[in-house]
Amino acid sequence: FQYLKRFDQGCNLDTFCYEAHSVEGSPAECLQQFLLHCGMTDPSWAELRNFTWFLNVQLRDCEASVFCNPDFVHDTLQGF
Repeated sequence: FQYLKRFDQGCNLDTFCYEAHSVEGSPAECLQQFLLHCGMTDPSWAELRNFTWFLNVQLRDCEASVFCNPDFVHDTLQGF
């Protein structure tokens, strides 16, 4: 939710890192973001769950990757 919210606001996601147990927004805002970005018109709960699970895994791997660390790559992979 935090990444999607910042993406919609046009923030630089390269410098954002999720902090465990941090809470932003309401459950309704979270659900609205997932519905906007899941890519389906009327998703089931299972489809929303799969979307959020997959997104979470991808973002966790991205944060853990040295190649996505702005302190390591500087501006060599801008926009990647």
